[in-house]
Amino acid sequence: MISSGSGDGNKLSGLLPIIAAFFGNAVVCVAKFVGFIMTGSGAMFSEAVHSFADTANQSLLIIGVKKTKKQPNHLFPYGHGRERFIWALISACGIFFIGAGVTIYHGVDALINKPAIHFNVWNLYILLAAFVIESFTLWLAFKDVRKHFPNDTWGTIFKKADPTTLAVIYEDGLAVIGVALAGLSIILSRVTGQIFWDAVGSIAIGTSLGIAAIILIAKNRSYLITKCIPEEDEKLVLQVLNSEPTIEKVLDFKSAVLDVDKYLIKCDIEFNASSLMKEFNKHHFLENEYEDVKESYENFLKFSVEYMDRVPRLVGKKIDDIERKIRAKVPEAIFIDIEIN
Repeated sequence: MISSGSGDGNKLSGLLPIIAAFFGNAVVCVAKFVGFIMTGSGAMFSEAVHSFADTANQSLLIIGVKKTKKQPNHLFPYGHGRERFIWALISACGIFFIGAGVTIYHGVDALINKPAIHFNVWNLYILLAAFVIESFTLWLAFKDVRKHFPNDTWGTIFKKADPTTLAVIYEDGLAVIGVALAGLSIILSRVTGQIFWDAVGSIAIGTSLGIAAIILIAKNRSYLITKCIPEEDEKLVLQVLNSEPTIEKVLDFKSAVLDVDKYLIKCDIEFNASSLMKEFNKHHFLENEYEDVKESYENFLKFSVEYMDRVPRLVGKKIDDIERKIRAKVPEAIFIDIEIN
């Protein structure tokens, strides 16, 4: 088997959006908890818990991205790409159980027990500041994703993009919506004097978090169970293999996604001996050698030894050429294992 693992597939989303979201949510989280303590608002509590969950989750995403960048070694020959999906999955579960679970519970509890709410205009100021901060970190995440997929539609981007940056987009997008819902519910509770609106706002925020968490859990699960590369990329690789004159046929083809920008390609091929011989004799090598060896058996034996040594090198060179052609079509094909039948 001939293996290759060159290239770095540097299509990864950077740490900047995640770090910005982490610090932004940490500041907003403290401010929202202060607002909740001042007023007792369930919607403000939900938003505080939401920001706390986001802050904790983004710390997990940072760990995942850092671990992913570790270099391959003898224990992990294909690298640590799936580390990000493990940590992103833990993060998504955190959104579901902490973010969604606690906020929905608090909203239902407010509907049943109807606690008193003390309106304070500072709540609205806190929510306005949170809206600005969350919008900025959301913009950073969108900008980072668009930089790596400049010509793709957003539908394609949400299928192919790094789940860690997508988590920031989902979380901050929901945070912006959550702030708007919290502000609206607080104002309605103030105008009507009914705790109902505050409790409904809390439940709505929790429900949106639960939906986003389920989407992220499903996406990270799909990366962790060793799925094959996208169909369009597989077709491009097979097109290269089938159009190569020295390949008689492709006997077996397997692929795996190792990371958002790293593919493993493994295939068994059968070489075309006639085409390989033409390649070998491209510069009249055999013709020239024939003149030297036809008169002497010892020269013929010497030539045969040299010939047997040159054939594997020629095959290796052809496989290197094939790998370069594959990577030209599919840059994510970092690891290519080609076995000759």
